[in-house]
Amino acid sequence: MRPALFGVPYDAASSFLRGAADAPARIRAALHGDATNTWSELGVDVCGPEGLVDAGDLALDDPESPGACRTQVADAVDALARRRVVPVILGGDHAVTEPAVRGLRRAVAPFSILHIDAHPDLYDEFNGNRWSHACPFARIMEDGLVSRLVQVGIRTMNRRQREQADRFGVDVIDMSRWARGDRPAIEEPVYLSIDLDGLDPAFAPGVSHPEPGGLSVRDVISLIHGCAGTVIGADIVELNPRQDPHGHTSRVAAKLVKELAGTILSGA
Repeated sequence: MRPALFGVPYDAASSFLRGAADAPARIRAALHGDATNTWSELGVDVCGPEGLVDAGDLALDDPESPGACRTQVADAVDALARRRVVPVILGGDHAVTEPAVRGLRRAVAPFSILHIDAHPDLYDEFNGNRWSHACPFARIMEDGLVSRLVQVGIRTMNRRQREQADRFGVDVIDMSRWARGDRPAIEEPVYLSIDLDGLDPAFAPGVSHPEPGGLSVRDVISLIHGCAGTVIGADIVELNPRQDPHGHTSRVAAKLVKELAGTILSGA
């Protein structure tokens, strides 16, 4: 199956800084820029004739309405999956993951999520908002949309979110476990959700919530390449171009797009 790039320029669920809605265009520009080429490390030209399809950006009817955005994203991802392409979604803030997973689940058999992030995003509500970008995985798990959730890179978990993780049976490989050598093992079909603040800000400074002590770019590429299960969808979220004046984080995001697309195309 071919991967399909799909932008969701939405950041109304952001709890701190706006700007993630500007990310899809920046990632595309970095992907096609003259500073690099479009070959994945797996030996695939991801923008070749049989490579990545670009489905464009979602034209949001109301960019400030969480309900309207959720409906549009879910319907669009469902339609992409029924075309037998693998959606690779460019956020936007992390709130786009819940409707993307909901839409994908309509068209695809049960799957797991590998979630890379500094934050668990498991709050039942955040500042009174159940649809905040701090809450998508609580909504996903309480509605039984996936069979399993594995989180990697976590380093901000408080008691409230630990209780949520225990409630939903989340496998949390926080940075302490990562440093001890623990790695995810997912053999079933998998959706990858990559929040760029899962990387250490030394590698990806252009995010709204930089958190020191995180993963390297090589760590994340190894997680992508190491998926034993078939990748049936993915998102890369929380790039904030307003915090990325030199485009460094945009280039990191584009690199991850290449390795995701190469993994999907090669069946690795």
